[in-house]
Parts: sequence; structure tokens; C-alpha cells
Amino acid sequence: MFRLLVLLSLFHSAVSLVSAEDWPRWRGARNDNKSLETGLLTEWPSGGPRKIWQADGLGTGFSSIAVANGKIFTMGRIDNVEYLIALNESDGQQVWKTQLGSGTKEKGPNGTPTVDGDRVYGISFEGDLVCADVESGRELWRTNFQKYFGGKMMSMWGYSESPLIDGDRLICTPGSPTAMMAALDKETGRVIWKSKIPNASRGNDGAGYSSIVISNASGVKQYVQLIGHGVIGIAAANGRFLWGYDKIANTTANVPTPLISGNYVFASTGYSDGGSALLEIRKNRGKLSSREVYYKRAKTLQNHHGGMILIDGKIFMGHGHNNGFPCCIDLKTGNPVWGPQRGPGKESAAITYADGHLYFRYQDGTMTLIEASTQGFTLKGKFEENFNWGPRWAHPVVSGGKLFLRTNHELACYDLKKPN
Repeated sequence: MFRLLVLLSLFHSAVSLVSAEDWPRWRGARNDNKSLETGLLTEWPSGGPRKIWQADGLGTGFSSIAVANGKIFTMGRIDNVEYLIALNESDGQQVWKTQLGSGTKEKGPNGTPTVDGDRVYGISFEGDLVCADVESGRELWRTNFQKYFGGKMMSMWGYSESPLIDGDRLICTPGSPTAMMAALDKETGRVIWKSKIPNASRGNDGAGYSSIVISNASGVKQYVQLIGHGVIGIAAANGRFLWGYDKIANTTANVPTPLISGNYVFASTGYSDGGSALLEIRKNRGKLSSREVYYKRAKTLQNHHGGMILIDGKIFMGHGHNNGFPCCIDLKTGNPVWGPQRGPGKESAAITYADGHLYFRYQDGTMTLIEASTQGFTLKGKFEENFNWGPRWAHPVVSGGKLFLRTNHELACYDLKKPN
């Protein structure tokens, strides 16, 4: 009987872990913007799912949220100071806030915090990288991309990435020619390596507004990032430049996080001179190179800053600069499966995925549920967000059976669970 009770306890614990998954960083635990949660609403009632709570006083900026161990982590600019902020997941009450940056540019932080065990990491608008204790918010170490790495952004809107934790290392993008990427000891901030990159013709010097993803293309572990001069691959072992592709680089802001599938990398950017491309990363005589499988001009296919999701070989995204026209394309061919087409909201759309559905959040405050199907566009629900401030650029998050929507000063939590 004792063994049976233990087995049942372990089973229920495993089920709980799957159904109430944390979202510890940008694009989730596996960096793919897909939640493993099930048992969520497949259609929304009129007016949308039930709101559980709404918090305010979180400051300006476009940070989304991380969720881990019963806490929510975000960032905001309050009274000309940027803060890393922790809230209770249950009720949205503030637990602590820790100074992140000076906020002298009169703009808030853009990135999303990264949680790793008992530590949380955040990057300010001006490149302050801070490591803090999860429970107390006590600062453990800090550095600055501009001061210590000679870093810069490709344009005026400030650092926006969410740092990547890989084993004992923190991987980030200071954005200088001699330290485009850097690997730091996550415990101390000590520099392990810095990556030097060659000159490129298209785009601008400096870091982009994307975040790093891991690829093992052609058997080589590498960090893939979208920077001012397009998409690059950097050797994880030592920071050596492996390959680059600048055809999609625009001169304003390269934003969406690239998608990884085996030996392939898909990248897209907005604005008039952006576009989309699929690259195959190949090895020849020990060296890697990127082969263009296809390139789509900006008018044909581009993602502004709402993100893209790869599901079973199909890419779901919002197409168009300052537009979030829902569409689905085949990764390997680039051929449209359905769309692009006008959806129920206006302007850009930020997306996430859970339980067979896409959560499309439009800049104008229209929040929608769309079936993640190759059969066509099927709207399963929508509601208008009741916020007072700014464009809805922060990406939606699904965690613990709840939908979280962040905007300037505010964060709302909605119940997505099916009724028993």
C-alpha cells in the first residue's frame, strides 16, 4: 500500500508539472514559444476568459513576463529609474523591486527577465545586465554592455534581448565588433569569451532586438542571433564566428527571434527593406556556411516584432510591417498554407501557443484565440483589453492555466482552464 501511495504521488506530481508549466524566460522553457499545458479553453465566452486579477504600478516599457516557482518577473521604468520587479503569481502583489538602470533615456526596458534556479537576470534599455536573488531581489552582480564591452544597438530603441542561460554560462549580445556576443559565468559575471565578427554590407552595426537561440546544425553547437547585419552563428565552445547572412537585414530594427529546425534556420524582419529567408547550415572541410534555400521579399512575407512559431514543419506568424495578418507557411518550401489575411485586430500582432491554439495579441488591444490548424483561419474567441496605457507590444504568456497580458504600468491575469 505504501509503494502504491508513493507511485500515485509521483504520478500526480508529474501530471501537475505538465499541466502547470512555468515560463522562466522569453519564449518559454524550451525557447520555442510553445506551452505544453493542456485542458485549456478551446473557445472563449463573449468578453473573453475570466479575469483573475490586475496589477498596476509596474512602470513603462515593453517587457513581457517570466513565471517561475510561484512568482512573476518583469521590468519597468518608474520615476525615471528602471527596475527588475517580482510579483506573486497568485494575486499580482509586488514582492520586491531592484534597480536595473538609470532610465535616463526616458524610455522603459524592452526585454524579458530570465529565471535560472535561485537567480534572475535582466537587461536595461542602456545595457545594464543585472543578476539578482529570486527570493529577495538582492543584487548579486552587474555589468554594462556599453561600458565594459564597447557595445551598441543598431538603432535608438535600446537593448531588448533576454539573456540565455546555457549550463554554467550566460550568453548575451553586447553588440560591438569585438564582442558582438559574449559568454559570462552566470554565477559571477566573469567574461569567458567574446565573439568578433566580420564586416557586412547590409543593415547597421550593433545588436538587434532579438534573443539568442541554440542550434546544433551539422553537428556543431552554436548560438544563432539576429543582429544589425542580419543573422549569425557563433561557436558555443569559444565564441568563434561560424557564418552570417545579411540579405534580410533592414536598416531600422531587426527584431524577431530566429526559428531553429535541425540544420535549418528561419529568420524574418520587418520594415520596407526586410523579408524572410530559410537557411541550411552546412559543413564542408570542417567549416560551416549558410546556404539560402529561399528568400521572400518584405511585401511577400515578413514579421515585424510579434514573433513566429514552428509547429510540425509549419510556421505560424503575423505578416506585414505594422500589420499582423495571420498566416501559415511551409518551413521547407516557403509556400503559403493559408493566409496572409486580415484578422479581427489592427496593427502588429504578438503570438504564443498552447493546447492546439495560437494566442494573437494585436497592438490595438484586441486579444484573440485562433486554432493552430493547417486547414485555414478559424477564430475561437476574442476580447478587448481593458488597459489605460500604450500599444500592446509585450508578448502574451500562457503559464499555470492562466493568460498573462502586460502593458505600460499594468499586468492582467486570466483563467484559461476548462471548467470541471
